[in-house]
Amino acid sequence: MLKNINTNLGAKLMGGIMVLAFCFDFAPVFGQKAVKELRAGNSLYEKGDYKAAEINYRKSLEDKNDYTKAMFNLGDAMYKQQKYDEATKIFQNLTEANISKDMTAQAYHNLGNSLLQQKKYQESIDAYKNALKQKPNDLDTKYNLEYAKKKIIQQQQQQQQQQNKQNQQKQDQQKQDQQKQDQKQNNDQKNQISKQDAERMLNALQNKEKDLRDKKDKDKKVAGKYTIEKDW
Repeated sequence: MLKNINTNLGAKLMGGIMVLAFCFDFAPVFGQKAVKELRAGNSLYEKGDYKAAEINYRKSLEDKNDYTKAMFNLGDAMYKQQKYDEATKIFQNLTEANISKDMTAQAYHNLGNSLLQQKKYQESIDAYKNALKQKPNDLDTKYNLEYAKKKIIQQQQQQQQQQNKQNQQKQDQQKQDQQKQDQKQNNDQKNQISKQDAERMLNALQNKEKDLRDKKDKDKKVAGKYTIEKDW
């Protein structure tokens, strides 16, 4: 069983949020609106109001569209709302952005989680492997990687079982079709025999009638030869 995939993600993200919040105290004037919206989003995220947090993160990105921290937390909020497809796109974009090695590892980890939730097991495995390239000793990622490997094996077994079931159903259907065809042939043969018997009976009856007619004609001829003449 996956080691609390949602909790793992939340714990990893919550740690990131706390560190980012500490750094914000020293944020420059430029982009302070983006920082302010990010802080508000983080506060809502911690309270579990992920939809409201999403709104603040998007506002932060409107002010600073390359703000990777806001983008990362937006991906978290989307994941928490079970919008895994959108979270996948965000984390995928982050893995291609110019960010720190540690954040890249987390982005790949969360990408793997998002893909795993969509049952895209092979893709999630690739994401976890990429995360471990950045952070080889991450135990959560290692655990999720092994879980994803087990899931893909189960998926393959289920697919094989389904294929075997379909093959068996096909064989059973073919057997039933053959039995129906054999039964039809037997019925046709029986009907053919009955037809032949009927023709023989009809022929026999006709022959019998002919014999009777012939006998009557013969009797008439014989009777005609022995006509009694009166003696006048």
